Amino acid sequence: MAVLVSFVFAWTVQAEESFSGFEQIKTKAAQLAGAPYKDWSTQAPQAISRLTYDQYRDIRFNPRKAVWRYDHIPFQMHLFHPGWIQNDQVDVNVVQDGRSVAVRYDQDLFDFGTNQVGKIDADGMKFSGFRLHYPLNRPEYLDELIVFQGATYFRALAKNMVYGLSARAIAVNCGGPGPEEFPRFREFWVCRPEAKDESIRVYGLFDSPSLSGAGEFVIRPGAVTVMENRVAVYARTNIAHLGIAPLTSMYWYGRHSALRFSDFRPEVHDSDGLLMNNAAGEWLWRPLANEGKFRFCSFGDRNPKGYGLLQRDRAFASYEDLEAHYQDRPAVWVTPRGEWGAGAVRLLELPAADEFGDNIVAFWEPQTPLSAGQSAEYAYELRWFNDDPALPPLGRTAATRIADLPDYGQKAKADKGGTRKFVLDFAWPTLAADAEAGKLHAVVSAQNATLSKPVEQYNPFDRTWRVFFSATVTAPGQSVELRAFVRRDNQPVTETWIYLWNP
Repeated sequence: MAVLVSFVFAWTVQAEESFSGFEQIKTKAAQLAGAPYKDWSTQAPQAISRLTYDQYRDIRFNPRKAVWRYDHIPFQMHLFHPGWIQNDQVDVNVVQDGRSVAVRYDQDLFDFGTNQVGKIDADGMKFSGFRLHYPLNRPEYLDELIVFQGATYFRALAKNMVYGLSARAIAVNCGGPGPEEFPRFREFWVCRPEAKDESIRVYGLFDSPSLSGAGEFVIRPGAVTVMENRVAVYARTNIAHLGIAPLTSMYWYGRHSALRFSDFRPEVHDSDGLLMNNAAGEWLWRPLANEGKFRFCSFGDRNPKGYGLLQRDRAFASYEDLEAHYQDRPAVWVTPRGEWGAGAVRLLELPAADEFGDNIVAFWEPQTPLSAGQSAEYAYELRWFNDDPALPPLGRTAATRIADLPDYGQKAKADKGGTRKFVLDFAWPTLAADAEAGKLHAVVSAQNATLSKPVEQYNPFDRTWRVFFSATVTAPGQSVELRAFVRRDNQPVTETWIYLWNP
């Protein structure tokens, strides 16, 4: 059995099964959804489940026992041990030549460091996930490429990048009302590439009380790491809020934050804004915020062209962190394949007291809920990258700065919630010439607020076009929506900056 040759010396494998790809996983998901949900999770031994964060980090996979270590192909796979909060246990299979082989847990696959865990029963243990390695940065070393671990989360790298935001296969009731549900992968199939293959294919089966589903992920690493994804969902119950292609990130504070913290770093975030390209071709930029309160925004559309969470500020001086390297965190862009119909890009911003938890989620929510017994399938591309001049092909918002202004004793203004000053900087390649020719004009609008006349001027220090204005709330308790862009000869020359202010 040729499929076993490359790793039979490293660990014991179970019996082979035939494997036909995505349709087979979809059939498994449909069968699961057709029956009542059964919690299939298994509990790790107490010596493992009680590990602290630092103790868990001391458990390392032995790279000499990596899957395909001696196969002379550019990909290898490492397994993750359960423990700490990573207690989900999943089956991992390797696929070659139409045959699937389950990888069996073996304690000898891991170095437990200083942990004293005793003898672990291999029959009662699985893996908490896996990661794939590939020579991203130099040909003689296999870097980490992508990690699948926890619920349906995964995160990938492109060349010269470090881990930042994550993606998910699916989101259920993200933002409420009521608690969010987190479907979990219960089994993976990882297909062995050939020697000259530049991509690798992963299949996953996930399950939860509300639904079951199948995912296909084709990963092509490089300066831009591209994933071609398909996700099929089978509803076990009525699902009012289904999130497609969710992206999860962290924003603690930045240059436009209303909240500041006692920290030596000027900014701390994995992403600094949400970019959208709607069906009408309009490019929208929404800077992220952490205002110490729950915020949930919807941007209605039909068949969107794309959206993503971006890290635009790439200057080390903006972060001053020699360990976290926030300037090297990936941006991720979602491009739908086929027609997604009517719905909305939704942005969830949660309060954050530190940098150690994700508090930002962006996803597509279909307008029509999924009822029990129904199914849906979505295809899309994910691109993980540093920067892309085509996102957008217009001028960008280089900075958003906000200040609360005093009301100077004007009771009417104080009763209405106050005034804020917004200072925006836009940048594009021909800005200097356009500014000298006097062709530029800012267009600013607001809902539930009155605006001062915008002031515009060229900023020679940052080489940006600065637009600043004040907004005053017109009615207490109402959210203020603001929009601004710059036009040249009556045509937009920049993306449209959008902002939600909850006084």
